[in-house]
Amino acid sequence: MRKIFLLTLLACCMLLGAVAQAAQITDVKWGVNKADVLRIVVDVTDTAGYAVDMDGNTLNLTVNADKGAQVPQSKAVKSSLADSMKIVDKGSYTVVRVPLKQHVPGKNYKAFLLKKDPATGRPFRVVLDVTPKQASYSGSGAATTVVSNRPVVSNRPTKNNSSIKKNTVIKTSTAADKKADKKKSSSKKKNDNKKNTAAAKTETTVNKPVNKSDTDKLAVIKGNGRFSTSGGLDGKIITLDAGHGGSDPGAIGSDGTKEKNITLSITKMLKEILEDKGAKVYMTRTTDVDVFGPNASDAEELQARVNVGEKYNSDMFVSLHINSSVNKNIGGFSTYYYPKTDNDLRLAKNIQNKLAANFGVDDLGVRQANFYVIKRISMPAVLVEMCFISNEKELTLMKGQWFQKKTARLIAEGIEKYFA
Repeated sequence: MRKIFLLTLLACCMLLGAVAQAAQITDVKWGVNKADVLRIVVDVTDTAGYAVDMDGNTLNLTVNADKGAQVPQSKAVKSSLADSMKIVDKGSYTVVRVPLKQHVPGKNYKAFLLKKDPATGRPFRVVLDVTPKQASYSGSGAATTVVSNRPVVSNRPTKNNSSIKKNTVIKTSTAADKKADKKKSSSKKKNDNKKNTAAAKTETTVNKPVNKSDTDKLAVIKGNGRFSTSGGLDGKIITLDAGHGGSDPGAIGSDGTKEKNITLSITKMLKEILEDKGAKVYMTRTTDVDVFGPNASDAEELQARVNVGEKYNSDMFVSLHINSSVNKNIGGFSTYYYPKTDNDLRLAKNIQNKLAANFGVDDLGVRQANFYVIKRISMPAVLVEMCFISNEKELTLMKGQWFQKKTARLIAEGIEKYFA
């Protein structure tokens, strides 16, 4: 009896030993996205525990897995946060050490586990995201300083932002406003209308030359501040922003595919789906143009997109983009929000959940960011990054009608659930 017990115990120990040794690190990669977020990805053969701690200015990611012989002891990193990382074999576990070039508070880094994905051939992955300190923003509404982490790869010739001397704030008219305006003198009314028309009609002036005097002021349209967040899609006002356009191609794939063309195609499909469900939909651009006009500064171009949403007193603003990274292995969907209302995060979650559950690519999650178009607009807004143009597999996917139609449909479903 004792012999049977010892044999059983030995078998259990061998089994536990095999399980403990099953997880092995096969690769450690890194990438930086357009928001300057540094991502460390540790490929493992099986699920593995992990922990993150900060030792001085060195960020340590500890993974309960053996370091494979093929994994190097160190790697160079090209990021504003770090220049290198070390992969230290501790026997039963491995530590990835990242010396940081700036202090990063605890809320700016997080780790999570991605499951094995047989459809794309990706293994289990322990992921560490590190976000740099955001550029300061006064919150006063001044647009002379552009939020530095603009979600674009801009190739547009831009002017020095110092040329923007002050803002011109234009409020959109409500029925009550129009009634009150009738009491004003006809001469003053004509002058006001000329100013409002020049500042507000961004869609009809996109191909016209911009006079130097016009660029001295940044037209900021403010809507009525009211938006609906429930009651179904029927009758809701939605502004869709196809990222980039005109002189700004956005990110460019290895075969020359331009982000601006993919975003416009999907945005048009999304518009059609939402309109079929009863929504009133506006687009910041419907063709390959700069929204503000040629030779615009970043502030002028981005504010022109915000102005469209404000002009129509939209219930929602959705900006569509394609991501890119210097690390060609990084891929997946992500949705960004800025918590200026109680509904921005909820909108982002509804859209991201639909995309993440129906594609065989990585779920990079919902993230908070200071992006200009989602921060400086009054209604709930999100910026959706629809995979990576730098990832060859995802580049092939996004060029196809199947991917574009499915992405548009899933985003529409997320929007519909938000309003339900």
